[in-house]
Amino acid sequence: MFAIHQTISADGTRIVYRTAGNRENQALVLLHGWAQSSACWGDGVIDSLAESYRVLALDLRGHGYSDAPAAGYDDSQRWADDVAAVLLRDAARDPVLVGWSYGGLVACDYLAVHGVQAVAGLVLVGAITSLGRDHPGAVTGDAMKRAIPGAFSEVPRDAIRALGGFGTALVPERLSGELGAVQQALFGASLATPPRVREALFRRSVDHDEMLGGLKLPTLVMHGTEDQVVTIETAKHSAGMLLNAHTSFWADSGHAPFVENPGRFVEEISNFVGSLRRDAFSRRPGAQER
Repeated sequence: MFAIHQTISADGTRIVYRTAGNRENQALVLLHGWAQSSACWGDGVIDSLAESYRVLALDLRGHGYSDAPAAGYDDSQRWADDVAAVLLRDAARDPVLVGWSYGGLVACDYLAVHGVQAVAGLVLVGAITSLGRDHPGAVTGDAMKRAIPGAFSEVPRDAIRALGGFGTALVPERLSGELGAVQQALFGASLATPPRVREALFRRSVDHDEMLGGLKLPTLVMHGTEDQVVTIETAKHSAGMLLNAHTSFWADSGHAPFVENPGRFVEEISNFVGSLRRDAFSRRPGAQER
């Protein structure tokens, strides 16, 4: 079971987030993708993670139940402050940021503005880390390119056509029968995101390569090799920039590995976070394994 909370970001924007799990456990902060919401992760994934962790799943500004201000979507400071407000409100312990797709960019916004002092690790899932023309950390696939600019339209027919193609590309076509209901839910979340927000998120240019190049934070880069929304080359670029990267490239998988194989997703996240705990223990003076 999860609970719904809210907090107020530095600029007055109300940020709504789901929580599950014991407050005393290490926190996993789930940051969803473009035109989605905290519901995208699925109750099964959140419940499974909550057995061992305190899960905080945000509705990013402009999405889900969070406020959708008229401006500010091009400002890394505001995205960073949204995450910081949730961490503070929930007294998150040793949080690991888990950014899917655009959520990877938001995680990088947080690290660029607030640093790594309060964060234990980073997970990038089908993620971009920069945005704008000619940034190698922002290379999108054919499905994303086909969705623009129709996905920004206020004309329902045009938006439905564009977002429908985008939604079906989130998982490989071979799984569309098995996961059709989930795909429809993701499509609904995209339509529920205001068109002006869908567009505003792409009206920014930010390059986090320099920050990533100096980042010692342990990072797991998880990406489907058949991702048609964010290319596998983007993930390889990000992993190549990082000083402490672990990679998990899912063969024949698409943009949303947690939808395709929730069990494997939870296991890989848990193994990664477990390795952070072991490393932290081994660095303590006089520490011995028992």
